Amino acid sequence: MIASKESNSAATPATSAPTLRTTAEIAATAAMGHAPHETFTINLGPQHPAAHGVLRVLMRMDGEWVENAEPVIGYIHRMHEKMGENRTWAKFLPNTSRIDYLSAMHYTHAWVGVVERGLKIEVPERAEYIRVITSELNRIASHQVWWGALLLDLGGFTPILYAFDDREKILDLLEGLCGARLTYCYYRFGGLYNDADDDFLKGTREFVKYMRPRLKMYRDLVTDNVILRQRLTGIGPISADTCRKYGATGPVIRGSGVAYDVRRAEPYSVYPKLQFKIPTYPECDSMARYLVRMDEMEESLNIIEQCLDLIQPGPFMAPKVPRVIRLPAGDYTYAVEAARGRFMVRVVSDGKENPYRARLRTPSFGNLSLFEETSRGMLLPDALAMMGSLDLVIPDIDR
Repeated sequence: MIASKESNSAATPATSAPTLRTTAEIAATAAMGHAPHETFTINLGPQHPAAHGVLRVLMRMDGEWVENAEPVIGYIHRMHEKMGENRTWAKFLPNTSRIDYLSAMHYTHAWVGVVERGLKIEVPERAEYIRVITSELNRIASHQVWWGALLLDLGGFTPILYAFDDREKILDLLEGLCGARLTYCYYRFGGLYNDADDDFLKGTREFVKYMRPRLKMYRDLVTDNVILRQRLTGIGPISADTCRKYGATGPVIRGSGVAYDVRRAEPYSVYPKLQFKIPTYPECDSMARYLVRMDEMEESLNIIEQCLDLIQPGPFMAPKVPRVIRLPAGDYTYAVEAARGRFMVRVVSDGKENPYRARLRTPSFGNLSLFEETSRGMLLPDALAMMGSLDLVIPDIDR
């Protein structure tokens, strides 16, 4: 049974619901003799700090009110899917770390997972535990970037310093393990590039002990701050049906009360052996999405700690992995729960050394698709706060 964390309404200060203006209401105002402001169009991006990448949003404004916001994507399109079809299975591995560069471990996991499923490779248990440890460390690091950047968008500079200071400790651990700090390419078909030594496992356990009180400090410093709650509570409500309509996943749909998580819904690796909760909040607003990610960092620490207790010495690579990868002809899929939601790889093989078709289903595309509909009638600062709660990574959209 999927567990969920219910929101504590008593802990949330009462705030008035935000005022949203529809086109019909603007027309009604004009009919009463109070003419609205002259509408105009602005470009948010593609070089704007609030866009967090080369995203352009064409916004039609009535004063400070958003009448329409149309995302324009494609500025960093790099043809990853086509490259996946023209390269061998192994040569596409570095690309997977560069789609969502903040969630690189998860994306590489999906690519090696689909090949292992097609070849029926049994990955050693030690390698699976190390994959989960590194994936959950990557999830925490990604959420820290989101947390600091969101609060920077809202006018708070101090939190991003705390977030990046703690994130550096994760990057140091991963750098010591695989030599990279961002685009890791650590997983291999059948296992890992190299084994995790005692220094990494000890350092990870120390990080878990260090991070728990830091998350409490995050809550005391920011989460319980009345200003933050006034900026996010009631802002950008997205119903569960709207999330399903646009294919939103991850913290976005869990912030709308839907306890969907690939680690439970489509179990993979050793997640079925682990105990963890799926945080959900029914309020559907930006504050709910914020709280989901904060709770997820705590759950990731719990998962890492369980893996450290369960991992045993043993091989980190499967004994028999073909040197030349050729998947049997067929259609294969593999999905993982990345930091921003469900990432799925679907490949069609014709038995050759490269895929006939490679399809990458990324979470940021579905999450961005919500923005045009849900931002109508909002004040511009509130629309930017809502965009920040979606946690977009632009290369994950364009790919």
